[in-house]
Amino acid sequence: MQDSRTDQAEESAYAKGFDAGYKAGAATGAEEEMASLLPPYTILPGVSAKEVMEAGLQRFLPRLQPLLKPEEVHVRLEQSLALKKPLSVVRLGDGELLALAHDTVLPLAHAKAAGPFLTRAGITLPDYEARDRLAEAVRGADIIGIPASRLPTYQGLLFPVLRYYGIGHDPHRFTISTINYALHEHRLLQPLLLNRQVLVIGNKAEPLAEVLSASGVHITGTVAPVNGFRDVPGALAATAQHTFDIALVASGIPAVVICQTIAAELGKVALDFGHLADKLISGELTYDDDAS
Repeated sequence: MQDSRTDQAEESAYAKGFDAGYKAGAATGAEEEMASLLPPYTILPGVSAKEVMEAGLQRFLPRLQPLLKPEEVHVRLEQSLALKKPLSVVRLGDGELLALAHDTVLPLAHAKAAGPFLTRAGITLPDYEARDRLAEAVRGADIIGIPASRLPTYQGLLFPVLRYYGIGHDPHRFTISTINYALHEHRLLQPLLLNRQVLVIGNKAEPLAEVLSASGVHITGTVAPVNGFRDVPGALAATAQHTFDIALVASGIPAVVICQTIAAELGKVALDFGHLADKLISGELTYDDDAS
């Protein structure tokens, strides 16, 4: 069995290689890959790899798979609220994908090296119970936000993870992982919350509630703290004591589990609010209450 120093050395070595490879090699790698596809003893002057990819992409357009647009997600949310039906909107970023991937599609040391931020996001690897609970929540979620980025810890992990857990790509379930920002940017969040009872969940629930309340949102309560998966049972028990139409959950990786459980067990609507909470609290983004 490896000791902790060996594990740390392996993680450090992998992290250095990972960072160096992707910071220095993106453009160069694309050009070299294109060169390898040219016939022997030929060159293609004045044409970049990007231009070749743009031209070649036309061939694969029939294989594009659609994602739900912000307007479509808004309609689903609005309908669920109007009919008082459950709906969970969760999001998968690099943190969630690394959590799902550790010791499944990715060695533990590699996942830890690629995700030094994971503890701050709510999980300390290894945590197989949290990983499996997360997978169960993703499988049961109604709408799943997935990353547009094709980098290794985003789509590079997404499809292997989905295959491993047997989660098929249903176009009626998938949207972009930044759907929280998109709803705000397209001025769809504000009418969604108008005249609704809103519960806010997460470590910054109180300041977020203050911002939203100042813009006329009817806040019925807050639930905090959510310091990782250990706080999920308590947060869910507290949530069940509140009256609300929709829950906004900003609690890192555990938000996926919380949102899906709120829909499945409490029959409510829950939206993975993410770092949109921080931006509204800081004033970097503003909440407009006149978007209806």
